Amino acid sequence: MECTKEHRYNDAFNNLARDQGGRHKCVGYAYDLGYQVGLNQRERLHIDLDNLPNSQAGLVRHKSPYAAYAQGYLDGVHESYN
Repeated sequence: MECTKEHRYNDAFNNLARDQGGRHKCVGYAYDLGYQVGLNQRERLHIDLDNLPNSQAGLVRHKSPYAAYAQGYLDGVHESYN
């Protein structure tokens, strides 16, 4: 199956790390899938909240540990290519 969607030309994908592991797979579809899972919260990242320290201070107050974990994972993947 070949992708013909316009998301193939989304400039935001220019910032993705280059990788041959998923060679020729459409990252637009991958992004859309991840976005829908996150948007609908059908699945959660596995993170053991009981082992995280509590904090109500500063900018972390009332923020999502799931989003922070996902962003940290994404940043780590990007850094691994540098």
